[in-house]
Amino acid sequence: MTTLPGLVGFDEALETFDPVMGLEVHVELDTATKMFCGCPTGFGAKPNTQVCPVCLGLPGALPVVNGAAVQSAIRIGLALNCSIAPWCRFARKNYFYPDMPKNFQTSQYDEPIAYDGFTEVDVDGDVFRVEIERAHMEEDTGKSLHVGGATGRIHGAVHSLLDYNRAGVPLIEIVTKPIEGAGARAAQVARAYVAHLRELLLSLGVSDVRMEQGSMRCDVNLSLRPVGQQTFGTRTETKNVNSLRSVERAIRFEVSRQAGVLGAGAAIVQETRHFHEDTGETTAGRVKTDAEDYRYFPEPDLTPIEATADWVEELRATLPEAPRVRRARLQQAWGASDLEMRDIVGAGALILVEQTVAAGSSPQAARKWWLSELTRRANETGVDVSELAITPADVAGIQAMVDAGRINDKLARGVFDGVLAGEGTPQEVVAARGLEVVSDDAALGAAVDRAIAASPDVADKIRAGKVAAAGALIGAVMKEMRGQADAGRVRELILSRLT
Repeated sequence: MTTLPGLVGFDEALETFDPVMGLEVHVELDTATKMFCGCPTGFGAKPNTQVCPVCLGLPGALPVVNGAAVQSAIRIGLALNCSIAPWCRFARKNYFYPDMPKNFQTSQYDEPIAYDGFTEVDVDGDVFRVEIERAHMEEDTGKSLHVGGATGRIHGAVHSLLDYNRAGVPLIEIVTKPIEGAGARAAQVARAYVAHLRELLLSLGVSDVRMEQGSMRCDVNLSLRPVGQQTFGTRTETKNVNSLRSVERAIRFEVSRQAGVLGAGAAIVQETRHFHEDTGETTAGRVKTDAEDYRYFPEPDLTPIEATADWVEELRATLPEAPRVRRARLQQAWGASDLEMRDIVGAGALILVEQTVAAGSSPQAARKWWLSELTRRANETGVDVSELAITPADVAGIQAMVDAGRINDKLARGVFDGVLAGEGTPQEVVAARGLEVVSDDAALGAAVDRAIAASPDVADKIRAGKVAAAGALIGAVMKEMRGQADAGRVRELILSRLT
């Protein structure tokens, strides 16, 4: 992190201040059509090709509620131990943004579909309870593309382009109650909570939760109060944080920044802030608006939603096993220790490992690749491991070639290089880069003979019965053949010549 004037070190800040967080997680539902119209919701379509008079807010167009989205909202609420409102309404949230064509957002205000819940997350082996204020339905906005300038934001841009394909996509906003008492582990708790939500939502089958594509994003509210004080401080809201790593970094930075401001005798401004991935810093956005400034009122064009007790119980029966139960089952099936399981969960790799095992890999190999090789590469590039351009099926395919003896672990790393660089499937990368293990006796035998001739003293030790010395000759052969020799066969050829 760049050192800025007035910043206080994170640990130093916590000696004086207690952080209080509130997390608002926005989740795009994976329904086939939008929240209030029949337009498709597929990601990556050409700009402004998935729109209609309803989601463009044209005069006379009337909305109709997406029933599948309502079902998903209820299931999410149930999975978060929420009460489900037997009757609720939509409301208009009035404000102007160029990417919101109606000049209001259809949302829910004082009548959310789900409320008063909780969930529990694991942080370094400890269970932390997070209280849920509400989960409500709304529609997403369009997307602005600011052209020119260095940051991709509106400041300094030459002009802006608008894509309304995302306008009207169903959203669920999950809002926590104030998260207190996390102390030095505040950033870890926030990351663990968002990772837990991601796992839960994926298991429910309601969203692809692709944070890098914006289908799951987090607004981080944070305030500081003097240690021992009960009254909350003034909060800031860091908007649209789109990775687990960034959630953690944004909180650490805001704690340091706010502590510096308060320590200098100044006041915190209640405002939105932008998080910058490249520096790990936040910068001011706009002064934060209070709820009354949005002039909410009930949506006159939509009828209320009635969630009968029978319907709610019918949907409850469709819920998958709870994350804690699922993790315990997987841990037993994989033969993983408590520490190994905590490492998997902490790295945000549980789903990746599970899918890799389902694709044919052993649990041990799946854990090895995701927690060592791929986590290292994710850290080097500053992204979450789930954002790497490689799938669990790719990882299982690479391991299958290792198991078959076609490549070894060293060559596998070259295959990872190629797949991550977009060179094709693992099989295509092996063929294009010529990475397959050499097991031809003629080629191996010639390399063995050269290694023996180059190290007669080592050869004499082997002839005298010191078989362990063969390792030096194996290493020489592997070096000559750029790691592509079949090490087992090389050993056999060396011993057949010298013993």
